[in-house]
Amino acid sequence: MALFPVWKDLDQQHQVILAAAVGVVLAALAFLQLQPSTLPQLVPRQVQADQFDVRAERKPALDPTQWKRFKLIDKIAISPNTAIYRFALPKGQILGLPIGQHVSVSATIEGKLVQRSYTPTSSDDDVGFFDLLIKSYPTGNISKHFSTLKIGDYVDVKGPKGQMRYSPDFAKNIGMIAGGTGITPMLQIIRAAMKNPLDRTNIALIYANVNESDILLKAELDELAAKYPDQFKVYYVLNNPPEGWKGGVGFVSKDMIEEHLPAHAEDHKALLCGPPPMINAMKKHLDDLKWPAPRTISKMQDAVFCF
Repeated sequence: MALFPVWKDLDQQHQVILAAAVGVVLAALAFLQLQPSTLPQLVPRQVQADQFDVRAERKPALDPTQWKRFKLIDKIAISPNTAIYRFALPKGQILGLPIGQHVSVSATIEGKLVQRSYTPTSSDDDVGFFDLLIKSYPTGNISKHFSTLKIGDYVDVKGPKGQMRYSPDFAKNIGMIAGGTGITPMLQIIRAAMKNPLDRTNIALIYANVNESDILLKAELDELAAKYPDQFKVYYVLNNPPEGWKGGVGFVSKDMIEEHLPAHAEDHKALLCGPPPMINAMKKHLDDLKWPAPRTISKMQDAVFCF
């Protein structure tokens, strides 16, 4: 009852202020009376789950102990006998492959289980898919099998595998020699080093092929060399060069290595990947240039690492 005399004694301005204050209090009391089951409607469940649980989005799809089946979703021709095969990963997942490592792929061909190792050209920055660059050989089992795959087909994959785990402190200077599809582990490392502003590794690559049309992903390699001229250099070598060719001719020689790759030093590494006859020849050249002989199975600490 005492409220009314007080209200009447207030002038119009103070009555408005008091009414507004009472309204705020009543609104707050009404909010507190909401049932708990109605509260989540104020914050969408999708925002709670998807935007804050980053680790769930980055779950690795690979398992080193068991085969996983992945669906082919795209096939991008690179040359008449080479393509990038893109496989889907479970939603929100990454492949889970350390830089420099590879996966095993298996297939049953003519009743026999056949396996082969490949290094994806994609990385764990790519969510929801991974890419394999594969050249089909007439006598190859797995590679020939890949050329027959259709969109929607599946392959079995297991990994990660391998001794290499690249990081920015791996070496100050890296000399790479690659032949044919041996470019895949090199490209994986080159991409990682160039896109990381904290990685100051200098990389020089000698890339050997038979014909100019065999040079895989040349446009990307040239683009990286142009974008990072002080950090990455590439030198191409062809057995059958076209007229006016400005790169190397024939097989990769000791003189080419001495001219285009860093010399052996404590903080320098040499990486090799290509056909076995080529790798054997490169080991001999590096030995002549005073590089330590590589082991049968390369280790991270080795000066010369063979994929």
